[in-house]
Amino acid sequence: MAMIPMNHHTVHTLAIVFGILGNVISLMVYLAPVPTFIRIFKNKSTESFQSLPYLVALFSSMLWLYYALIKTNAIFLVSINSFGCVVEVIYCIMYILYAPKDARKLTIKLFVLMNVVSFVMIYLIIQFAINENHRVSFLGWVCTFISIAVFAAPLSIVVRVVKTRSVQFMPFNLSLFLTLSGVVWFAYGFFKNDICIYLPNVVGFVLGIIQMLLYGYYSKYGGVKDEKIEAGVVNIVVVNPLGTCEVFPISLDENEDIIEDVINQQIQVQKLGVEEKQEKSDDQAIGLQYVV
Repeated sequence: MAMIPMNHHTVHTLAIVFGILGNVISLMVYLAPVPTFIRIFKNKSTESFQSLPYLVALFSSMLWLYYALIKTNAIFLVSINSFGCVVEVIYCIMYILYAPKDARKLTIKLFVLMNVVSFVMIYLIIQFAINENHRVSFLGWVCTFISIAVFAAPLSIVVRVVKTRSVQFMPFNLSLFLTLSGVVWFAYGFFKNDICIYLPNVVGFVLGIIQMLLYGYYSKYGGVKDEKIEAGVVNIVVVNPLGTCEVFPISLDENEDIIEDVINQQIQVQKLGVEEKQEKSDDQAIGLQYVV
C-alpha cells in the first residue's frame, strides 16, 4: 500500500499538534507524584519512599532541555522539560527536607554525583571536545541511550505481575499513560524527523502495549500467587515524555483494602492447612491406639 504524500505544511502542522498533545500528557505525568508529596508534607516524613526516581527524572529533563536548546526550533521540548526540571527540583527539595538523616545524605550525594558532576562532564565534553557540527547528534544519542537503558525499571513490574498473577502492582491508567506517551512523542519525533526522539518511544509504546495486554489477561485472577506480600512500597513506573522512565513509589497502605483481603485469604488458607494437618495427626493417634 502506497504512503499518502504529505507536503511540508501538513508535516509541520502535525508536528505542532503532537507536540501540544505530548506536552499535555507529559504535564500530567510529571504531576502524578503530587499525592505522594502531599502525604510526605502532611506526615513530615518520607516514610519508605525513595528519592532516586526523582533524581533520575530531573537528570533526564536536564539532558533533554540541553538537547532542545542546542538543537534550536524545539519549543515543545523546551517547554515540557523546563517544567519538568522545576517540578522535579521541588520534589527533590521536599524529599531532602523531610527525609531521615541517612536518606537525606544519600539523596544529596546522588544529586551531586548525577545532576551536577555527570551533567557538567557531559556539558564540557560536548562544548569543548565535540565538533560544533556534531554536538546535536552526539547529545541526542546520549539522551537516547540513557532513555533506553532505564527501560529495565518497568520490566520489574511486568515480572511481578506474571509471578504473582495479580495486576495490583500495575494500575491500568499508568500503563495507558505509558502507551499514550510513547505514541504521541513517537509521532512528534517522526514528523520532526528526529530519530533520537522517536526511537526510545518505540520501546515505550511496545512496553505499554505489553503491560495493557498483561492487565487484560491477569485481571481475571483475584489473589496473588506469592506466599507473602512484601511490606513497604510498590514502585509504579511510567515513561515520561521522551522515553525515560519515572518510578512512582506508592505505599502499600494506600491499597489497604486489597492488601487486607489478600492477607485474610492467606490466613484462612494457612488455618485450613493447619486444621488438616491436625486432623491427620489425630487420625494417626487414634489408629495407633487401636493397634495397641
